[in-house]
Amino acid sequence: MSKSLILTTGIYDMIKDHVKRKKATPIQEATLLAQLKSAKQVTRKELPEDVVNIDTRATVKYLDNNEEEVFTFVAPDKAKRRNNTESIMSTMGLALVGYQAGDKLTWSFEEGEKEIELLKVERI
Repeated sequence: MSKSLILTTGIYDMIKDHVKRKKATPIQEATLLAQLKSAKQVTRKELPEDVVNIDTRATVKYLDNNEEEVFTFVAPDKAKRRNNTESIMSTMGLALVGYQAGDKLTWSFEEGEKEIELLKVERI
């Protein structure tokens, strides 16, 4: 978790609000607060193409079983299961936001800690 995340100011503020409203588990909250302290804030124009943000599709690999999964992240009010989109403020969205393709991370999910590799990120 030593890597600094790259976040737009809007996402940075959304995460701060999410933590303030106690919507994350205590472990996730501690992780998010630590990440926010070292995060690099940029404008949307300055955000690299391969960083997970709103309106991105991320391909991840779970390192415990080598399974891959694709997530399409959108703004919280645009997320719809029938469209296979997920809120950037969902558990997986919070785990991945600000990371770049090629990064590896560990995140605390409801079913326990998982190691994830971010294989690909593309803007949609």
